[in-house]
Amino acid sequence: QVQLVESGGGLVQPGGSLRLSCAASGFTFSTYWMNWVRQAPGKGLEWVSTIISGGGVLGYADSVKGRFTISRDNAKNTLYLQMNSLKPEDTAVYYCAKDFGRGDSLDYWGKGTLVTVSS
Repeated sequence: QVQLVESGGGLVQPGGSLRLSCAASGFTFSTYWMNWVRQAPGKGLEWVSTIISGGGVLGYADSVKGRFTISRDNAKNTLYLQMNSLKPEDTAVYYCAKDFGRGDSLDYWGKGTLVTVSS
């Protein structure tokens, strides 16, 4: 069974940094595109970034470009999101999600990890 478990969320001050991790299991992690998606309080889902199977970055949402970096360690079946220069607007539940194909639908999601950016 596919499992995605996010970790690394917490409270951080504006301008600070945080690194999120997503531990994947139950599928051949190295062959799938992976995504980070977030949901701010009271708002809908917002795509953050996608990384292809080999580690290349498909792209970032305009709201996080230049501040966030997606990466993966296929040997460890782990996806990462390095978040720098955090803003209060980044406050959200961050989800790790597996791509069904290549830029297709997201068929499996983790339960999310909460990031709160506040003084």
